[in-house]
Amino acid sequence: MPIFEYLCRKCKHVTSFLEKFGAKGPHKCEQCGSTRTEKAFSTFSAKKDPARSEPVGCANAGSCPSGTCPFSQV
Repeated sequence: MPIFEYLCRKCKHVTSFLEKFGAKGPHKCEQCGSTRTEKAFSTFSAKKDPARSEPVGCANAGSCPSGTCPFSQV
């Protein structure tokens, strides 16, 4: 099951939830208790295989359109 992050619209705290894809229902902020939350864009991590010159797990390595991908410096 993936971990999803939700941003509280009241206090701006981000809370992580382990849930199935497409899960519905209110998510409660662990900091203030508000149910006014929205799904946040989460980042991910990928490890580099020392035997390879390109990173593992990133199909856009070296050509990320935003230029902010850490793998674009490889």
